[in-house]
Amino acid sequence: MTETGMDFWSRRKAKVAEEALAEVEQPAEPTAELSDEEVLAALDLPDPDTLELGDDIRGFMAKAVPDHLRRKALRRLWRLNPILANVDGLVDYGEDFTDSATVIEGMQTAYQVGKGMFAHVQEMARQAEALVEEVVEAEEDAPEVEDTTKVVVAAAEEPSEIEEEAQPEPRRRMRFSYGSETMPA
Repeated sequence: MTETGMDFWSRRKAKVAEEALAEVEQPAEPTAELSDEEVLAALDLPDPDTLELGDDIRGFMAKAVPDHLRRKALRRLWRLNPILANVDGLVDYGEDFTDSATVIEGMQTAYQVGKGMFAHVQEMARQAEALVEEVVEAEEDAPEVEDTTKVVVAAAEEPSEIEEEAQPEPRRRMRFSYGSETMPA
């Protein structure tokens, strides 16, 4: 069957097979056994450590350049460029907070693994209970006050006025009118 008579997937499958065969037949990189200086000389590239701001690093992006040299050139670029080199401090994981050299000797904390700040919370609860007990004791020691509800009822002209005020207002519904119809919400 000719290539023009094949459907899309058949052509695609044949092309993938050709690419895989070409990768297998491709010889190993000639730069694999050479030193870094020899690779740079063969590819006519400068030493990545001598790059300056504004130098062109496109040559290091070629497939023939080993990955470690490409990364070395990019690192140098990032260190030289003031925009890339100066981190603004907003990087969440920019610092290593696991550095054991910054640990203070004899430092103690209320945090307990698996319990959190459990002892601290217990102490706060104990203080709150003590405060409640003090308030209850103060109320018990307070002089007796007569019931004022009888005085208020007696002062009203009619007890029915008080009952009417205590009743909640009936719920009202909003109504919307569209043209001539009125619709409840």
